[in-house]
This record gives sequence, C-alpha cells and structure tokens, in this order.
Amino acid sequence: MERRTLFGGWVLPAVLVAPQLAITVLFFLLPAWRAFAESVRATDAFGLNTSFVGLANFTELFQSETYREALLRTGVFCVAVTVLAMGGGLLLAAFANRAIRGARIYRILLIWPYAIAPAIASVIFVFLMQPQIGMVTNVLARFGLDFNYATHADQAFLLVVLIAAWKQVSYNFIFYLAGLQSVPRSVIEAATLDGARGFYRFRTMIWPLLAPTTFFLIIVNVVYAAFDTFALIFALTAGGPGTATETLVVKVYRDGILNLDIGGSAAQSVILMAIIIALTSVQFRFTGKRAA
Repeated sequence: MERRTLFGGWVLPAVLVAPQLAITVLFFLLPAWRAFAESVRATDAFGLNTSFVGLANFTELFQSETYREALLRTGVFCVAVTVLAMGGGLLLAAFANRAIRGARIYRILLIWPYAIAPAIASVIFVFLMQPQIGMVTNVLARFGLDFNYATHADQAFLLVVLIAAWKQVSYNFIFYLAGLQSVPRSVIEAATLDGARGFYRFRTMIWPLLAPTTFFLIIVNVVYAAFDTFALIFALTAGGPGTATETLVVKVYRDGILNLDIGGSAAQSVILMAIIIALTSVQFRFTGKRAA
C-alpha cells in the first residue's frame, strides 16, 4: 500500500516547502524574468539609458554570422562531450561491476574527479598541457609533436572537449554502475546458459535494461555541456584562440560583461534557456514512453 503523510494543517507543509520555493524564485524565476526584460531593450554601455526595441536583439543575433557559428560550435561540443563522457562512464562501470579484488577502492577513485571544481580541473590541465611549462607538452615536443592550444584552434577545441568529458565521466559512472548492479542476476545467468556471452550478451540483454538510465544521462550531459562548462572553458582558454572554444554560454559572458551588450547578451540567454527547456521536454516525453 502507498504510504502517505497527513498534516493537521497547512502551516507545516508551507514551512517545509518555503526554502525550496525561495531558492527557485531567487535563483531561477527572478533572473529569468530579468533576462526576458533585458532581451527586448537596448541599454547603453553605462546602463543609464534604456529603450524598448522589441525583437530587434533576437533578429540581430540570427543575422550575425558569429552567433550562428557559436550555435553550431555549441551543438558539436555538446554532442562530443555527451558521447565521450557517457561512453567512458559506461565502460568504467562495466569493468568496476566485475567481481575483482579491491573493487570498492577502484569505484571510490573513479568517483573523485567529479568532486573537482571546474576551474581547478582547468588549472590541473594547464600544468599538463600548457605550451611552455606543461609536462605532457614537453614530452610531446621531444617526439617532434607541436601541441599549443593557445595558437591552434583545433587543438584548443579538442582539449576543452576532453577535459569537459573527463570531468563528467564520474557522474555517468555512478549512475551506470547503479544500473548494472540492479540488473537481475537471474537474467545474466539465463543468458549465459543460452550461450550469450561477452559483448553480445551486453548488447542484447543488459543494454536494453539500461535505457531509462541512458535517456536520463543524455539530458543531464547535454545540459552540463551547454551550461556548466563555462568556468572550465573560461579558465583554460577564455573562449580562444579567437572564437575557437566560444560556446553559447561563453559568448553570453563575453558580450554582456566584457563588451557591455546587455540586450544582446540577455537575448542569447533567453534563446539558450529555450533550447535547453525544449530539449529536456522532448527527452522526458521520450523517456516516459520508453520506460513505461
């Protein structure tokens, strides 16, 4: 039977819900409303004069070649980070789920990278990959390989993708490991008795059971790549060289804070938020149908 908690009045439930409501209002609803309000205005660099311009900021954005390039770059970045992070998390979870000695220690060590702050992760890779002082780049230079993310656009983009994926692998590992451990042993034993082994058994028996977890992680990883990688990218490359690593969230900061284009930056924030909300809604609908 379903257990329900009955309250004698409305005061206690209101007190329990109030902190979450306050956080939602202060850190989501009010900033979102401010972004909507600023996106239809034009403000001077000093913030003294504003004027209503309607959809002019949005029109100017989609007519901008720079913005379209940033939009495409963000899409590629999100797909690359999601595929690498989820693939790495699933691979590590499959190995950690085996009955081996010290499995708990390995699992704990694999979770640690998720606890590292994005800016700190960038600093770590600066010491590894920085053109002058990087330990890895010095080794590559001895073999005649020139790696300099400060001047090579492709290398910079590849590096931020790898760091962002590495940072998120631990999160995916946790959920995939929990999913693998929830697979009934009877299913695996029955598949083994029927001759299904190795990758074939995983593809035909285990992978379909991980579908709800996979769909959930797709949403989380795309949102992470679109929003939560700002500190990582900005601390490492600041969006450069040029605009090679300038994703939409970095462009919002550059245009709004550095270039003082408040209206254009707010319009970009609204578009980015709409994309994520739409993607999340579609994925939740699809997830619900697959999980039903």
